[in-house]
Amino acid sequence: MDAAFTAEQDEMRRTLREILGKHCGPDEVKNAVRTDAGHDRELWQQLSRQLGLPGIAIAEEYGGVGCAPSDLALACEETGRVLLPSPLLATAALAAPLVGALGTAAQRSALLPALAAGELTAALAVPGPALATALALTGDNTPGDWAGGGRAGGVQARADAGGWRLYGEVAQVLDGHDAGLLLVAAHTGGFARARTLLFLVRGDAPGLVRARQATLDETRPQGRIELRDVEAELLGEDVHGGADPLTALAATGLLAATVLAAEAVGAAGQALARTVEYVGRREQFGRPVGSFQAVKHRLADLYVQVQAARSAVYYAAWDQEQGALALAQALEALRVTAGEAIQLHGGIGFTWEHDAHLYFKRAAADELLFGPVHRLRAHAAHRAGLFDGPATPGPPTPATPEPSATHAPEPPAPDPSATLRKAAV
Repeated sequence: MDAAFTAEQDEMRRTLREILGKHCGPDEVKNAVRTDAGHDRELWQQLSRQLGLPGIAIAEEYGGVGCAPSDLALACEETGRVLLPSPLLATAALAAPLVGALGTAAQRSALLPALAAGELTAALAVPGPALATALALTGDNTPGDWAGGGRAGGVQARADAGGWRLYGEVAQVLDGHDAGLLLVAAHTGGFARARTLLFLVRGDAPGLVRARQATLDETRPQGRIELRDVEAELLGEDVHGGADPLTALAATGLLAATVLAAEAVGAAGQALARTVEYVGRREQFGRPVGSFQAVKHRLADLYVQVQAARSAVYYAAWDQEQGALALAQALEALRVTAGEAIQLHGGIGFTWEHDAHLYFKRAAADELLFGPVHRLRAHAAHRAGLFDGPATPGPPTPATPEPSATHAPEPPAPDPSATLRKAAV
């Protein structure tokens, strides 16, 4: 394993940091999230044209850059540093891999070039607050119960004259309010033979009703969608002969976890850097706050935690099987760093309008969507089989004879101290 970055990767990171530094200050971010789209459309097109950002991990035959998923993770560390509001996560880390893994040749040829060019954005719609389970990050997704079982709940699909019709509701869809394409997880096959499949729904399909939801983290906009007998297209081959969508979702979850972890590490590193800069110039008792030993110790602990998370992310970018563990480490580092940033900024840091709260909201919202951390670690341990071995044998326990009519228990031995006490009395 060679942990060094290539010249191309260094140049991509430098160019991306330069562009984002000009267009993604805290004020620009706050203005972008308050638009109808929830992001700066012009900046999204610039990143798509100059860097091919949404197509980094898409094959060249479909108009992408053709890089490895690790390059997408490195790019997302830079977007996380500035908390870039964009459809990158939903489009490049969730939707595009599923289209590539499950789609037919015609579907891949029709959709992937538009996704790679940034002309089409996409979102994954999973019924209920079960995105982490659907991606097999916090639990096993193979039963498909997360999609809403039975005859009601979730999204239902029924065949109709060679096509499909969907009806149901999904309350939390990342970028679902504005995406041009929706990948909807739905039940089909009736009650006894239900199966969860993925369907393609165009953003302008008749019967599709969408609305943007109020969220804790405005840089991750979410939409609520209602499917009222909406025409849909099955993603992939026929119901029985196609690839298993649950397996594809689990593989996509590992990529998404690595990308999310990279974003979290970038955000944590930037929150720490801003805090170090602030305590270096803020004076108290005639000296910088950062010169106090207690503050130095807290900052040193944060630095170690952020660097450990960054190392875990880089390893997961090389081996995506470690994506869930890297995500747990990165989310914890971001949560702790953002909380300490608010405290070390003093009285001004506690004001809701301060920039430090942007990082705190990102930490809290990401853990709600893709965590919590302890469940990420527990499921990763379960997948690795850490707790599946036989119990360690201990020393044998001597058998105790059962009392019976023919074998009465022996009376207890007399206590000499009690006899002495009676004689003294």
